[in-house]
Amino acid sequence: MVIKVFLASSSGSTAIKKKQQDVVSFLDALKVDYTELDIACNEKNRMWMRQNVPEEKKPPNGIPLPPQIFNEESYCGDYETFFDAKEDNAVYTFLGLPPPPGSKEAEQADKELNGTLEEHPDDAAEVPVEERNGGSHREEEEGEREGEGGEAEDEETEGDTAPAEEEDEEEAEGEEDNDEEAQAEEEEDQEDEEE
Repeated sequence: MVIKVFLASSSGSTAIKKKQQDVVSFLDALKVDYTELDIACNEKNRMWMRQNVPEEKKPPNGIPLPPQIFNEESYCGDYETFFDAKEDNAVYTFLGLPPPPGSKEAEQADKELNGTLEEHPDDAAEVPVEERNGGSHREEEEGEREGEGGEAEDEETEGDTAPAEEEDEEEAEGEEDNDEEAQAEEEEDQEDEEE
């Protein structure tokens, strides 16, 4: 299977040049075998590309702009669809190629086959927790170890709170007694005044 990337070597548009460079650089980084076909210097390439881009993928003016990507005779997509596939880690699927073993795309395909694909797969297994959390996990573990010896202290503290609560109750009872005494004194004062 040969991937064909249709490019314009002498494009006046910097946007098109950047898009072409992005596609080619990414394919190089993935070590995907591809062939660059220039539509600026070769009329046959330009006509073939224009005829083989599906009607629904053509822009309103009817002339598809480079880069356009094909797998042999099969249309893969333009820059936007390539970019989306790149963002979704699905470039090999986009190109119609089997993902190499160990790639993120191959791992996702395995998960889908096994039915264990999460809604939002993350790379938690690949990055140690200490690195993702900046060592905070390690500090929590150390705090837990220190806290193991401190559990007895917590129990003692709980025991200490019970007498404090009893004191509060006694104070409340004492206040009630004081209130009763104050009422009794008021009543006595009233009786004295009446006499």
